[in-house]
Amino acid sequence: MADSFEADVVVIGAGVIGLASARALARAGREVIVLETEEQIAMHTSSRNSEVIHAGLYYAKGSLKARHCVAGRRMLYNYLDAHAITVKRCGKLVVSVGEVEAAELSRILARAEDNGVEQLSLIDGAAARKIEPALSPNVSGAIVSPVSGIFDSHAYFLALQGELEDAGGSIAFGTPLISGAVEAGRVRLETGGANPATILARTVVNAAGHDAIRVAALIEGPHTAHLPAPHYVEGSYFTIQGHTPFSRLIYPMPTTSSLGLHLTIDLAGRGKVGPDAEWLPDEARPPFDYRVDPSRAKLFHSEVTRYWPGLTLERLSPDYAGVRPKLVPEGAPSGDFRIEGPETHGSAGLINLLGIESPGLTSSLSIAEHVATLAA
Repeated sequence: MADSFEADVVVIGAGVIGLASARALARAGREVIVLETEEQIAMHTSSRNSEVIHAGLYYAKGSLKARHCVAGRRMLYNYLDAHAITVKRCGKLVVSVGEVEAAELSRILARAEDNGVEQLSLIDGAAARKIEPALSPNVSGAIVSPVSGIFDSHAYFLALQGELEDAGGSIAFGTPLISGAVEAGRVRLETGGANPATILARTVVNAAGHDAIRVAALIEGPHTAHLPAPHYVEGSYFTIQGHTPFSRLIYPMPTTSSLGLHLTIDLAGRGKVGPDAEWLPDEARPPFDYRVDPSRAKLFHSEVTRYWPGLTLERLSPDYAGVRPKLVPEGAPSGDFRIEGPETHGSAGLINLLGIESPGLTSSLSIAEHVATLAA
């Protein structure tokens, strides 16, 4: 027979958004339990990305992505420094190839300045090659973003978990949600796994990442009338064998699906490129196949040599892949985060975090602060 108990706060999902939100709530004095289907923290989107700290260049003014990326980036740097977590403020160039793309740089710069991003400058192709000589002669200009960087995301996840637990919170691994309902000011949750339970929670935070829309649909309540259809984009990464002659992150022009096939140097000094953007079929659902197709190396080589002609195809080796949850279909303008509490969707005690993709990692502490406010 399943156990039955009451809880103050239940957070569904132990990815970076769930961990950061649970930590913020526990440190605010709430009693927090995190339900996680996997046996470890941060097994999916959180740990399958570029580990980049984004400045906040690309997002529409006033959007949740813009707000939380800029605020979250400042909070994240402070957090990493305070916890002695490895971070490299290497900076970033967003490069244009040709005059058409050069005109787009000015629009990106204006949007970034509207978002409050600091220390940006616009330089021409010659100046870009002066600071990064391996760039192509066809590079016509670049935005310089000194506040972009990379960091040890796994150490960050462990620090969040540690602070959650130090504040009295706990994580129940191997505990999937089976069903639920909003009932008389509480949210009833039925969980599975080795120790199934019925939980009556005052507050539920749905931070289930890939599964967030499905989890929201499993909980009966008014919010289910307004749930979007889920969409997913897979992004693969390739490692660069040998020396990579750049000191900064190099990004091409963004697309509606991603920030382009960019180049990073990780904390171990290893070069890598990615992610690409491969829309999965409409019926695709978790769990996903994270294997990288080696034949995609030709696409990577073609895209990257537009700004780095010195890369040879033979130097590219398949590395890892991740999948981004999307709230819009292929071809639509990139969507915003959806962070919705009872005043938005009508289901008392429930907070849904939907479509948390990039820049979710950079934004995590700011999003957590927002969640704590909604849960107050």
